[in-house]
Parts: sequence; C-alpha cells; structure tokens
Amino acid sequence: MKSFSYTGTTPAGKQVKGTINAEDERDFMSQISSKNLTNLKYQEKDITSSKTIKKFSTKDLSFCCRQLAAMLTSGLTLVKALDILSKEQPTEQAKEVWQSVYENVQKGESFSSSLEMYNGVFPEFLISMVNAGETSGQLDVIMQRMSDHYQKEVKMNNTIKGAMTYPLILGFLCIVVVIGMFTFIMPTFAGLYEDPEAMPAFTKVMMGFSDSLVHFWYIYILVIVGIVFGVTYVMKIPSTRLKWDKFILKAPTVGPLVVKIYTARFARTLSSLYSSGIPMVECLHRSSAILGNRYIDECFENVIDEVKQGETLSASIQRTEIFDSMFCSIIFVGEEAGALDTILTKSAEYYDEEADSAVGRLVSLLEPVMIIVMGVAVCMLLLAVFPALYGSFDSIAA
Repeated sequence: MKSFSYTGTTPAGKQVKGTINAEDERDFMSQISSKNLTNLKYQEKDITSSKTIKKFSTKDLSFCCRQLAAMLTSGLTLVKALDILSKEQPTEQAKEVWQSVYENVQKGESFSSSLEMYNGVFPEFLISMVNAGETSGQLDVIMQRMSDHYQKEVKMNNTIKGAMTYPLILGFLCIVVVIGMFTFIMPTFAGLYEDPEAMPAFTKVMMGFSDSLVHFWYIYILVIVGIVFGVTYVMKIPSTRLKWDKFILKAPTVGPLVVKIYTARFARTLSSLYSSGIPMVECLHRSSAILGNRYIDECFENVIDEVKQGETLSASIQRTEIFDSMFCSIIFVGEEAGALDTILTKSAEYYDEEADSAVGRLVSLLEPVMIIVMGVAVCMLLLAVFPALYGSFDSIAA
C-alpha cells in the first residue's frame, strides 16, 4: 500500500488537496478519476522514512485504544475522537503520527487505511481489527476489545519483566564474583609458589586463566561480542531459526511452559479476531503470526490449507501437536456448539492465568542454574588455591 498526495481543481474552480492510499500509481489514477480534477499534481509520499515515525509499544496501543473506545462509546465522532487523542499524546512523535491519521480521516479516508499508511508503526493485527469494526459498524466495541487485548499483553510483559528481575540481578552478581575472584584473589596466591613449575597442573591452568583475564581482558570482550553477533546472524538464517523455534517447543521442562504462554496469546488473539467477524483463514494467519515462532507459522500453513478444504479447526490443530489436547478439545466443543467465539474467550482467560504461572516456573528454573555456576566457579578457585595454602602451612610448621 502506497500513499499519494495530490492537488487539483474541481469543475467549480475550487482547489482541493488530499491523500489517497493505493496499491500503485494505476490504482491511484483509477481512484482519482471519479473526482474530475484538472491541473492535477501528485507525488508518492514515503511516510515510513520520516524521522518522526515511531513504533508504538504495547502500552501505548493499550492507552490509545482505551481512549478511543471511551470517546466513541460516549457518542463522539471518530474525527473528533482522533483530534482529541492526537493532542493527548505524551511525545511530539506520537502527536505527529496521530495528527496525520486524524487529517487523513477528516479528508475522507477510512480509519484502517490511514493506519495502514504507517507500515510498521501500527501492527497488522490492530489494522485488521479496525477494518472489521468499520465494516460491521461496531468500531467502539472493537476498540474496547483491542484495549482489553493490549492491556492483557502489557500485564503479561510486566509479569515476565518482574519475574526476570531477580535472576538478572543474580546473574550479574555471579559474573562480578567470578571476575573478581580470578582477577583480584587468584593472583595473590601465585606468590606462594617459589617455583612456578612446582604448581599442580590444575592450579597452573587456573593461574593461566587468571593471568589472561587480567592482561588480555579486551580479547575476552571481543570474543563475547563476536559470539553475540554470530548467534544473531545464525538465528536470522531461516532453517536455523526453524530448528531453534521447534526445539524451544519440544524441549523437556521448558517446552510445556512455553507452549502455555503461546496458547494464551493464540487463544486471546483468535478470540478477538473471530468474534469481530473476520474470516477464519485470516484469523488463523494473524493469530499464528503474532506468536513470532517460525515453526508454528510453518505448521499453520498446513492448518489453513486444511481449513480451506473443509477440515475442522480442532482436528487440524490437533495434528500439529503444538497445543495440548485440552485446548484442541475446547475448540472442538466450540465448533460443535456453534459458539466458538465464546468458548475461545473463556479459554483465553483460563490460559492467561496458566501463562502467568508458567512464566513464574520458567524463570524459577534459571535461579538454581546461576547458583550452580557460581558454586562451580568458587569450587574451581578453591581447588586451585588449597595446594598453595597447604604448602605454606607445611613451610611454617617446618
């Protein structure tokens, strides 16, 4: 989708300006022909390259959707609601984006196409929902539903961040303690050996590591940076990313917890889309894409094809072996009862609570790992130092 700004003169001699969203220049000319404009001048606008563009966070989207829902429910027109919303934005960048959306809607563009002009700024999920709301005439209901959706996303993100606070602090302390032991404590014991060749083999290795950490610390930093960039690059390779995403889902202990988190997000998204009247095929495409797992995306390509051919959703999802059988049974009940949207909404609430618990259990697995790492480091230090201590005690006793 491209955006074209134009100026022209009407048959009555009035000059008009506007913006039209079109697939290409031919589509633009097709849309403009009905306006009977003369002296037409137009240019393609590259909005996404503007420095003022920002990607809205989940928290920003939750706030904006909640404000729009409240204003639309109270009877304000969409144009007036967007005008007020643009003035309430906390940053200049956000104000400019919403001001542009307001101006486009005021000129006659649809709300969804105005959002679509900012590719990458607003998520496709929100644009699809707004489009469904405009089509059904229930934009206020849709915006309230989106507000609830993003509020739950914010809650989930806050739960993860809160649960990760202690492990991150513990991990930082673990790194500081290990570096401190091998750069400050270990070198002080090197002088206990009059003959460096008399050191035990393990002590020599630890002393060598300590010495390299003190004198060649920059090499370690370069290696770490290289590993980070290397992993980042490798994870961008489709085949590698596919294998990793599949491993995350199938891994023992961790896999079932990750699946619960994915199930909560999938059920909530599918519920919001399907209850808004969006076709099931698009619902499945959007719901799987929002999880950000390449393996799930690949599996759902088969699910979508099977649903197109008349297969039931529950049976198709069951064959992917991604979600647990209980979730598939819930979908089956909803299909049989003709109340899939209601069933999905209730199951989303249940899996939201399960996801909160899963996040806590997932993070709790990191704590003993970090403690073990710190314990191993201390143990290695002691094993390297004790021979020197015993040797010095023997010298004193003699």
